[in-house]
Amino acid sequence: MNVKMTAVRARWGDIGRIVDLVTAALSPTDLGAWLVPDERRRHAILAAVARIWTEHALLFGDAFLLADGTAATVWFHRYRPIPPPARYADRLALAAGELQDRFLRFDQALNARRPTEAHNHLALLAAPGPAGPRRAAAILAGAQRWMDTLCLPTYAEAFTDADRELFRRHGYSHRDAFPVGDDATTHSMWRLSPFWTGRSGRNAGSPVRRPLVVPRNGPVRGWALR
Repeated sequence: MNVKMTAVRARWGDIGRIVDLVTAALSPTDLGAWLVPDERRRHAILAAVARIWTEHALLFGDAFLLADGTAATVWFHRYRPIPPPARYADRLALAAGELQDRFLRFDQALNARRPTEAHNHLALLAAPGPAGPRRAAAILAGAQRWMDTLCLPTYAEAFTDADRELFRRHGYSHRDAFPVGDDATTHSMWRLSPFWTGRSGRNAGSPVRRPLVVPRNGPVRGWALR
């Protein structure tokens, strides 16, 4: 693999670059338009919220960049409960204003279907631009190799058919589908580490599914996009 396509672990100083990638990837999508309908404000709001969660992931997970800075993944280590970001309600209100309820609805929909058993969660995968598919495959492969050494399953949410196919090619199995936003459907994906020693040796195994119940005032855990 070309050195420019090598995945490297991100540091705190890389947060700005990761936020730029996430914002560029999400802004033109239907999900980005639903979260922030006003195109003039979309970039700034999505960037502010992405920064909250990227910072939080570097405290409770990991992030990876391609060596040339053109794609990124952000992960949470969910082998124990993770608190919401510090001052999350205040920061989200400042970032999203009157749109904060949309982000909360999105957070809650994802949280309601997230596995309860220990796993690593791929929360963000961003590879914008014409070469996005190739870069997405490279960053996922590189980050996944490192995550596999942690001997836990990995979980991801796919928002497009392209996402589902990408994850499938990298060993993920489809778990279930559930609604987010007004019209979008998310597909949850599950992958066992080759070193996994849990209940099942088959990648098709997955946690018990739960019905989608969106609590009105429940804790918010995270959000994801591709």
